[in-house]
Amino acid sequence: MIKLKYIFLVICTAVFALSFNTKYNSQQPWKAPPFADTLVNPFLIEPLTLPQGEEIYTIYCASCHGRQGKADGIASSNLKVKPMTFQNRKVTEQTNGAIFWKIREGRGEMPSFKELLSEEQKWQMVEYVRDISKPFDEQMNPLKVKL
Repeated sequence: MIKLKYIFLVICTAVFALSFNTKYNSQQPWKAPPFADTLVNPFLIEPLTLPQGEEIYTIYCASCHGRQGKADGIASSNLKVKPMTFQNRKVTEQTNGAIFWKIREGRGEMPSFKELLSEEQKWQMVEYVRDISKPFDEQMNPLKVKL
């Protein structure tokens, strides 16, 4: 009986510690590991790259990140940690590889797209995020629509 109580106490303590650690870590700046900066898009940028990236982004990302990456999506108000706007220097100064890594791995309330999207789709999203990070009149997506 004492062993059971001890095991239960250890499990409860571990769960508490892990939940605190996860919450605490999700508040810290999100930095991709250094190797992510070496990742390079192996796919050609084609005329449909940005429209396809937009389609994927609209389905999976716009509800939190907003249509133009301004962190104003309808679901963003319910997030514990608000997404950063894509126009922020902390985002624009990241390498494409770092953005790809974050899309692939996810963190906290942002899901991982490792299994859900193909490698090409993840790179299309990187290109699209880069595009909507620019002022509207500089964006290259041929299907862009002013909101």
